[in-house]
Amino acid sequence: MSTTAREGTGAPADRPEIPTRLLVHALVREDGTVDAGELYTVANVLGMSDQQVRLCVKRLVGEGRFTHEGRGRKAVLRAVADATGSLAPDAAYVRHAYRQDRGLAPWDGVWHVFAFAVPESSRAARDALRDALLHLGAAPVQGGLYVCANAVEDLVEAQARHLGVLSSVTFLTSTDLRIGGVEAPRELAASLWPLPEIADRHDRLAAYAESCLAELDGSPEPTGVEQLILAVTLAAAFSAAMKPDPLLPPELLPEPWPGTRARALTAHCWERLLRAARSTGDPQRPSPRLFRLYADALANARGPEGKG
Repeated sequence: MSTTAREGTGAPADRPEIPTRLLVHALVREDGTVDAGELYTVANVLGMSDQQVRLCVKRLVGEGRFTHEGRGRKAVLRAVADATGSLAPDAAYVRHAYRQDRGLAPWDGVWHVFAFAVPESSRAARDALRDALLHLGAAPVQGGLYVCANAVEDLVEAQARHLGVLSSVTFLTSTDLRIGGVEAPRELAASLWPLPEIADRHDRLAAYAESCLAELDGSPEPTGVEQLILAVTLAAAFSAAMKPDPLLPPELLPEPWPGTRARALTAHCWERLLRAARSTGDPQRPSPRLFRLYADALANARGPEGKG
């Protein structure tokens, strides 16, 4: 995370660093295009040089991810496929996080345990399965043994089947997990997951969301480019805090848990950003796909009662 705001931009402090490739993906509009003039303008404000942008665009085109029409700032990039996945939240994951925050997903006391013994000859599949377990919030207990507080069996099974190693995976649930002399659920969670590091990432997200709100609530209304910068950096900060978060149930976390506050501030900030974009945007100009993806994810997370 950057620790200072860039002088003269009015940018919030603690703005996350955005890789050039990620910025290109974030500026893909609903019609699949990226306006090069907008890309260079936003990139410059974020401290990227024109040369950085040109090289990044050249690589993306060379990889077949985009096509390129025109020259310089008047060019248009067209996404060959949906390129927003790197910044778009998984709606089900976000929805579960907000349900936990509202006390609608209480823990049933069940630990979900996965064991596997994939041979060395299938090392790539073994590594991919391990990465999938970690991505789903499981923690390693010892070699080939992982535990999760959420019911992710269907997702693990689907990945194991896809990798061709399902026969090597054992699925087990338990309500009396003990590791050495540790058996109290909160103590087990503290020993298995890096909770201080996860909490610190959420504290940084909360601080950034607060600074975004302060800028959005200021006068005058942020320009279109300033709104884009806030949207891209807020999305990056949210991803940085959430993607490593195992979404442990509140019953297993210290109180108060900073993730709850950070997510509430993010939802408030995003709603305020959307209002600003609607009030200043050109209805004939396609908006970045990122706006809809985050709006949809957070709307789903609030649920029918409309609360985050």
